[in-house]
Amino acid sequence: MNALTSFGIVTRLTAPFRKLHFLRGSSRLLFAWPLGALLVGLIGWQLLLSSLDEQRIERETVVLHEAEILSRTYADQLVRTLEAVDQILLHVKYEWELSGGKLRLEDISKRGLFPPSYLFNVYILDRNGKVLTTTIPDALDVDATDRPYFALQKSALSDSFYIGQALYSESERKNVIHFSRQLRDKNNAFDGVVMVSVIPAYLTAGYDTATLGDSGLLALVGFDKLIRATRIGSSPYPVQTPALLRMPRFLSESGSALFNGRDWFRDERNRYIGWHPVDGYPLIAIAGIDEKTAFASYWNHHASSIRDALWATAGLLAFMLTGLVLSMRLAWRKHQLVLTQATYRMATEGGNEGFYIARPIRSGGAEVSDFEIIDCNQRGAEFLRHRREELIGKRISAIYQNAGPPRLLIGMRQALETGAFENDIKVSAGSPVVLRWIHLKIVRSGGDLAMTLRDISDAREHVEELERRGNEDALTGLPNRHWAQSYLPAMIERSAPDGDMHALLFIDLDGFKAVNDTMGHAAGDELLKIAARRLKVAVRPHDKVVRIGGDEFVVIIEDIAQRSDAAHVARRVLHAFQEGFRLTQGVRSVGTSIGISIFPSDGSDADTLLKNADIAMYSVKTGGKSNYRFYDQKYYEKLRARHDKEDDLRRAIENDEFLMYYQPRVDISTGTTSSMEALVRWQHPSKGLLEPLDFIPLAEETGLIAGLGALAIEKVCAQLARWAKTGQELVPVSINVSPRQFDKTDVPKLLAESLAHHGVAARLVEIEVTESSMMSHGGEVSEVLAAIQGMGIKLLVDDFGTGYSSLSQLQSLDFDVLKVDRAFTAGLEKSEQGNVLFAAIITMAHALGMRVVAEGVENERQIRILKSLRCDEIQGFYISKPLPPSETQPILPKWFFPSTA
Repeated sequence: MNALTSFGIVTRLTAPFRKLHFLRGSSRLLFAWPLGALLVGLIGWQLLLSSLDEQRIERETVVLHEAEILSRTYADQLVRTLEAVDQILLHVKYEWELSGGKLRLEDISKRGLFPPSYLFNVYILDRNGKVLTTTIPDALDVDATDRPYFALQKSALSDSFYIGQALYSESERKNVIHFSRQLRDKNNAFDGVVMVSVIPAYLTAGYDTATLGDSGLLALVGFDKLIRATRIGSSPYPVQTPALLRMPRFLSESGSALFNGRDWFRDERNRYIGWHPVDGYPLIAIAGIDEKTAFASYWNHHASSIRDALWATAGLLAFMLTGLVLSMRLAWRKHQLVLTQATYRMATEGGNEGFYIARPIRSGGAEVSDFEIIDCNQRGAEFLRHRREELIGKRISAIYQNAGPPRLLIGMRQALETGAFENDIKVSAGSPVVLRWIHLKIVRSGGDLAMTLRDISDAREHVEELERRGNEDALTGLPNRHWAQSYLPAMIERSAPDGDMHALLFIDLDGFKAVNDTMGHAAGDELLKIAARRLKVAVRPHDKVVRIGGDEFVVIIEDIAQRSDAAHVARRVLHAFQEGFRLTQGVRSVGTSIGISIFPSDGSDADTLLKNADIAMYSVKTGGKSNYRFYDQKYYEKLRARHDKEDDLRRAIENDEFLMYYQPRVDISTGTTSSMEALVRWQHPSKGLLEPLDFIPLAEETGLIAGLGALAIEKVCAQLARWAKTGQELVPVSINVSPRQFDKTDVPKLLAESLAHHGVAARLVEIEVTESSMMSHGGEVSEVLAAIQGMGIKLLVDDFGTGYSSLSQLQSLDFDVLKVDRAFTAGLEKSEQGNVLFAAIITMAHALGMRVVAEGVENERQIRILKSLRCDEIQGFYISKPLPPSETQPILPKWFFPSTA
C-alpha cells in the first residue's frame, strides 16, 4: 500500500470526528455531559431509593403503631367478654345458693337465659366432681375430678375466677375453654364448682375484616405460655393446630414487632404483631396485621416510582446524547441546571412532614417568652396556612394570634429544658394548623429547636371511630349499655364529694312486642328509631338518653334540685308518646312505662340505681302501664315476697306437695251421689294446708298451672285406680282444667297417657272448663274439647253465667253438664227475678241436652226451689264440704229432699 492510499483511508475514518471541530478546546465538555448525566442519575436514584426507604420505614412505623392499638382494643374487648362470662358464673352461683341447691340449669337453658349451647355450656359439679345439673343433658355422667379447673378450685382457700387452657371436651365433642368459680356451703367449706365451657372461637369473634383484612391475626395466650385461641381472617384455628406455631417471648408488657411467617405462623405469612395484657386477667391479647396486605399500596407505589425513574433515566440519556449531537452547550447547561433544581425540590419538598427550626426569645431575664421560626420547608408552611417566605421570621405568638398556643409552648419549653418532647395532639378550634390530629416531635439542637409535624388524623380518627362504635347503638345512634356502664360510675364518683342529686328514668315501651309480632321486625326497628328521636326531644338538652337493649331506654338526669324535677321529665316523655307512630306499614300507638330511681337515696352505685329503676318500671307495668313511678322499697319487698312464693310453688310442684280433696255432687231427684269434683290443696311444709285461692291465681299468672294441672290429672287417675281395687262401684270424678293448660300442654294426650297408665276407664273422668276459657280461646279450644269428648270423657261448663257465652257456643261445643255459678244459686231466695233467670238457664240447658248442676247450695230452702225448677244436681257445703281421700270413694248416703208440693 503506497502513502497516497494510506492517507485516503485515514481521511475517511477521521471524517466524522472532524465534524465535531466545534468542540475543540472544550474536551472537558465531552466528559462533563456523560459524567454529569451519570452523577445526576446516581443522585436521583439515591434520593428516590432513600425516599422509598423512608416511606417504607414510615409505613412500618404506622403499621406497628396500628398493631399495638388493635391489640389494646382487642384486650379491652376481651375484658368485657370475660366479665360477661364471669357474670354468668356469679349469677348461676347466686341462684344456686339462693335456691338451696335446687337450681336446674336444664330449665333455665330451655327458657333461653343463656347464650346458645354451641357457644356456652354451664355445669354445676358437687364436691366430688360429679355433674349435678348442666345445660347439656347428655353430660350428667361426666367426672371432673381429673380436670385442672376442679383440682385448682378444690384446693383454693377462697373463690376466684379461674381460666382454664383450651382442650378437647369429650362430653361436648368440641374444643372448649373452662371458666369456673368455687361453691361453698354454709360452713364455708368447699361444696363444688360452677363452670362455663366456651368455644375458643368466641374469644376471637370480634375479628373485624375492615380493620385487619382477610389475613389478619387475633390470638389469646396466657401467662402460663399456653395458647387459648387463634384466628386468621374469618377462620378460627383449632386448639390442636393453632395459627401461632409457638408461644412468643415478649420483651415488654405491651408493644409491637414484625414476626417472620415461616418461624411463627402456620400459613407462613409475615405479620406485624401487637400485644397487650388483658387488664385484670393473666392473658395477653395479640393482634396481627399481614405484611403483604399492609404494604400493598406501598409496593404498588414503589413499582410505579421505579418504573418512572427508569423512564426518567432513559430520558436523561437521550437528552445527553441530543445535547452532544447538537452541540448545544449553553442549552445543555441550562437544562442540566433546571433538572438539578427540579430533582432537589422533589427530594426536599416531596415528604409529608412539616419541618421547622425555632429559636427561643428570652425576656429581660433568662425566661423564654416566645419562639421565632428561622427556617421551615414548604410542607410545614402549608400546615400553618402560610407561604414559606412569609413564615420565616414570625413568632409563635404572632402565628397563633388570639387562639393561644399553650400546649405547643409547654412542649417547646420542655424540649428546651430536657432535650426532647414528643406527643400526639388534637388540634383545637381556632388553631392556624389545618390538620385535625398531629404528631409533634421537638428536639433541641444547640440553642435552637428542630420540630417535625406529621399528619396522623386518619389513624386517630379510625381509633376514635372504633371507640364510638363500641359505645353507640347501631340502630338508633344513641349511647348503648356499654357506654352507660362506663359513664354512670364516673358520674357517681364525681358527685359523691359534693352530694349532688341525679335521677335515672328506666323506660319500657308499652305494646312494642305487638308491633314486632304483627308488623315484623322492620316495623319494630322503624318504631325504635322514632322513639329515640322523641326521647331526645322530650328530655332536657343536657340529659343523656341511652338504649340499653330491646325496647328499653334509660334517661340520665344529672344535677337535679328535687325529685319533682325527674317527675317533670317523665311527664314530658309520657306526653311525647301520646301521638301515634306513623310507620311505613301504618299508624300504631305505643306508650311508655317509666321507673325512676334517685341518687343517692335509691342507690349509691350504678348497678343498684339501674336495678331499682327497673323495679319501679315493673310496678308501673303491673299497675296499668303508661305512667311513671318512683322506686319504693315496700314494693320491692312485696315483689321479692311474690318471687319467693313463686319459687315455693315451683318447688312444691317438683316435690308433689299437693293433695286432692273431693266434693260430691248429688242427684236432686234421687238423693244419690252422681259425681264429685276434685279440688287441689297445697300441703305447705311450714304454712300448713293452703286453699286454692292462696296459690291458683299465682300459678295461672306464672304459667306454673300447666305443671300443677298435669299433676292433678295424674293424682286423680291414681286415686281412681286405688278405689277401683276395693271393688266399690265408683262415680265419675271431674277435674278442673285451666285455659292456660290448653296453651302450654297437650291435654288430650296427657289424659290418654294417665288413664292408660293407671288402667282407669274414660267414663270415670270428667273435665270442667270455665265459661271464660271458651270465650277467650274460641275455635282452638273447641278442637281440643272435641278430642277429649271423643275419648268418652264428659265435658262440664263450670261457673256458667260469669262469661256471657252464647247459646250457639254451647250448642257447637256439645257439653254434657252445665254448672251454674253460685251467684245465681244465692239469688234464688232474694227475688222472683232470680228464680226466673235460673229457670231460663235450666230450660236452655235441657233443650241442648245438658244436665244442670247448681253450685254453692247452702240451705234447704234453696234445694226446695231448685227441685221445683227441675234442676238435675246440686253441689255445696250444705251437701258436703270437700273431703280428703280415704280408703274408699267418699260416696254420701242417700239424701231425702223435701217435697216440692
